[in-house]
Amino acid sequence: MARVPPRPAPVLSPAQARELLEYDARVFRRFVRRVRRLPLRAARRHREIGHQSLFDTLVHILNVHEVWFGYIALGRASDPELEALFADRRRRPRDWRGFGRYDRRVWATVDAFRRRLTAREMTRPIHVFWMPGRYVVSDAVLQATFEQAHHLGEIIGALWQDDIEPPEMTWIRLARGRPRRRG
Repeated sequence: MARVPPRPAPVLSPAQARELLEYDARVFRRFVRRVRRLPLRAARRHREIGHQSLFDTLVHILNVHEVWFGYIALGRASDPELEALFADRRRRPRDWRGFGRYDRRVWATVDAFRRRLTAREMTRPIHVFWMPGRYVVSDAVLQATFEQAHHLGEIIGALWQDDIEPPEMTWIRLARGRPRRRG
């Protein structure tokens, strides 16, 4: 049987990428606010979700954004650079104060990345040392966005288990604005 070549990945325009990254930040802030309302003990409780606690899952989302937009998408994916990053204890905050510092650092990195996007940049090849294949900057935006959505889904499920309504994350309402009512 002949091997089927992979489909070409869709390439986002710079405007689409910027809009997605702004949506990611807006949704993330909503979830942080919701989880921060809980006592720290409840936010840090092991819940058998991907990164155990709500707090640690939010930290992981920051880790993902930092690696993709501060390193991989910028062509800074050499192992020594990432080894130093992975050893940085500030990437593993234990309380909301440390989380806030790390959160500001990561979103500043994402904002700087977002501002520099051009059509040419979106198609620039990137190297992802742990993943075989060929990728471009546009793939990094989609990967981080979808990974965040998956992890927020874990948080949504955990919140509902405790009868806590999760924040809204609907693309149409948050990114596109609320539709106006007729009449």
